[in-house]
Amino acid sequence: MDPEAPKTLLITLTGKDRPGVTAAVFDRLAQAGVEVLDIEQIVLRRRLVLGVLVTAPHDWKRLSAQVERAADELQMQVEVERGVGDNRVRATGRSHVTVIGSPLRASAMAAIAGRIADSGANIDRMERMARYPVTAIDLHVSGIAPERLRVMLAKEAASQGVDVAVQPANLLRRGMRLIVMDVDSTLVQGEVIEMLAAHAGVEAEVARVTEAAMRGELDFAESLHHRVALLAGVPASALDEVYRDLVLAPGARTMVRTLRRLGYRFALVSGGFSQITDRLARDLHIDFARANELEIVDGVLTGRIVGPVVDRAGKATALREFAAACGVSEEAVIAIGDGANDLDMLNAAGLGIAYNAKPMVRDAADTAVNVPYLDAIVYLLGISREEVEAADAAAGIVTPAPPV
Repeated sequence: MDPEAPKTLLITLTGKDRPGVTAAVFDRLAQAGVEVLDIEQIVLRRRLVLGVLVTAPHDWKRLSAQVERAADELQMQVEVERGVGDNRVRATGRSHVTVIGSPLRASAMAAIAGRIADSGANIDRMERMARYPVTAIDLHVSGIAPERLRVMLAKEAASQGVDVAVQPANLLRRGMRLIVMDVDSTLVQGEVIEMLAAHAGVEAEVARVTEAAMRGELDFAESLHHRVALLAGVPASALDEVYRDLVLAPGARTMVRTLRRLGYRFALVSGGFSQITDRLARDLHIDFARANELEIVDGVLTGRIVGPVVDRAGKATALREFAAACGVSEEAVIAIGDGANDLDMLNAAGLGIAYNAKPMVRDAADTAVNVPYLDAIVYLLGISREEVEAADAAAGIVTPAPPV
């Protein structure tokens, strides 16, 4: 213990929350002329927990009695503990650990907290990011390198059926970033090429090849040429029909709208077709898009691709080019995808997110989100559901409310 450290008082107040509680406590502290060193306050179902660390005055017992009197008047409980010094400096190796569940059971939180404790790390703070349609809790953890913690918690998350994302606690999380998204089965539900194949009567065959390619069992470029060849003769007007029938992933518009308000940039990088992705980019106000171009002659699909295929390597190349165009580092890029052809892109990004992905992709990505809501991504970035709803309300947009 540092003999030069100042004597301090830790005041912990608990009870039913109401207006004026904090003001009443600090009124007593002000009369004693103490210095405020730290404050933490939370409210859970209208129950308040307020912790205040202050320098201890010479007559600290008198101040303690005054605070206790204030607590009695407020019909609350208070504990005053005398000690020395400020809070301990948080250990190195600081992370944000976001736990997402639908539902989030106590058994899952116990398992996650247990693995953190087993590692020798500490949970310094916890806060809820969302209650509806998923429950998301952000844990501030210190004492272990984020990379080690990520590996340790990934297995537990899979075992418990929850999503856990581990990110370094640094300034990057608060900076302007670029979001690079896959399209098929990520931004939109289903596969565009299968929807086109239905117009040629070959949907089942194309779906079979697509599934094998997404699992990494087939070379993507080779499989794409094979599937596109089956589309020869389909009228180009089918592209308009497919676009009208597209269904965005739940929460897609909310995610894009919310992050654009904060200055984030967006890019679509797809192994699908530019005739679809370019229109999506315009409709969603997305900055960049890259995909394969279907050849169209005399109003029909020829069954060929124009130019090189945007494959696994091509997606990673596009990510790097878009990052350079935005003036951000690759570390500041978040990539979201579900298939094997997204792996290089996910690895190139500072944060690679496997979204409802194939097992091999989940295993290779930094983190996995398996709930069917794309806007759950914002909770990983420290943005709460309440903040999203407040911003939407200010813009005249109504978002669904959780059940009471």
